[in-house]
Amino acid sequence: MDHSVILSRTADHVRILLSGDSAGHDWWHIERVRRVALTIAREEQANLFLVELAALLHDVADWKFAGGDEQAGPAAARKWLLSLEVDEPTIDHVCRIIGQLSFKGAGVATPMDSLEGACVQDADRLEAIGAIGIARTFAYGGWKGQSMHDPELPPQLHGSFTEYKHNKGTTINHFYEKLLLLKDRMNTAAGKRMAEARHEFMQQYLDQFFAEWEGKK
Repeated sequence: MDHSVILSRTADHVRILLSGDSAGHDWWHIERVRRVALTIAREEQANLFLVELAALLHDVADWKFAGGDEQAGPAAARKWLLSLEVDEPTIDHVCRIIGQLSFKGAGVATPMDSLEGACVQDADRLEAIGAIGIARTFAYGGWKGQSMHDPELPPQLHGSFTEYKHNKGTTINHFYEKLLLLKDRMNTAAGKRMAEARHEFMQQYLDQFFAEWEGKK
């Protein structure tokens, strides 16, 4: 099957699958990750087809919505790609990217083993920071039933994926447990450059948040 057809059919599939999501993992999240991943991939001279396909499928069954099963995403992607009769090396590569992509805790390394994976991981992490990242964080926190902020509950820098998955913290703590760490975990030159401004915006937001919380502004 022609690459353009595979991508078009996959986009339609994911759009339907994620319609109605209100936790920050909807179709428009996928579309933004796709755009940024392709921007990074062009600069890095990565395989654009692999990057776009992995970006489209990276959240088809995120572990956060699959009972904590970190294999659900790769399995769902494989099933879809097999239905399109995509070649096995491409399927393996895309599923490997999806399996390696997620942040798993402050103390857990999550290296990518391909340039294409690095591009998609950077794009997904850029979506977690900056103005859109802030909006998505509060959307997910509300969906999960988290408290917005509790000054008596300090952030936890999780040392394992199990600890991170079972975290019961607040939405503001999530900035310190993950979001503010991402700038220094970008893989590519483009990702690092784009992360700088988004990181700075989050810092400014938190300064304003705490000033308002304390009644100073």
